Amino acid sequence: MNDSELNRLLKEAKVPEQPPEFWAQFPRRVTARLHWKSAATPTHSVHWFPRLAWAVGVTACVLAAFFIGHWRGRSEAVAKNDPLQNERVIKEMLATFPNRVRGVVQDEHGLNVVLSDKDNVPVSTPLWVQICDGKHCSTMVTFSGQEIRLGQRNVTVLSDASGKIILAGDNFLWSNGEALLADGALKIEAKSLAPVVL
Repeated sequence: MNDSELNRLLKEAKVPEQPPEFWAQFPRRVTARLHWKSAATPTHSVHWFPRLAWAVGVTACVLAAFFIGHWRGRSEAVAKNDPLQNERVIKEMLATFPNRVRGVVQDEHGLNVVLSDKDNVPVSTPLWVQICDGKHCSTMVTFSGQEIRLGQRNVTVLSDASGKIILAGDNFLWSNGEALLADGALKIEAKSLAPVVL
């Protein structure tokens, strides 16, 4: 069948006639269908956010546990060293959650990945930070400009091109080994890690 035969066939086809009852009931059926669709379709509200946050958190924890366990099982060097200083672990976290990893925190509760809701975390040199208050130590890998909850403290981490690292937190200010304003019980260490190339 060529185009001219198809056009002729379409022009000859007749639209089926509908009885008058069909046209009388048509508006009610359309309205009923619209009400059914809107009732069946969930409304978009903030109720989805807690579920999404929970799902992302669980996924991040499972992946973090897998990566750490995987590399610990394969390499004795990782078992001896701090897993947060292992470039392969950090590289895989960043590749799994591109531009969303605000930090990876290890404390008495285990290993936690802190993710941004949006993919707005800039790529920069990872910074390793450890804060001990005498009883508890918390360690994290994060990036300049990020605010992370570390133990019982909110910590903002900043760095400049010369390698200077500044930590600003609840009741303390610290810069490269020098406590500018700090609780005397805090022991803080921070350093830049090797840049991660994805």
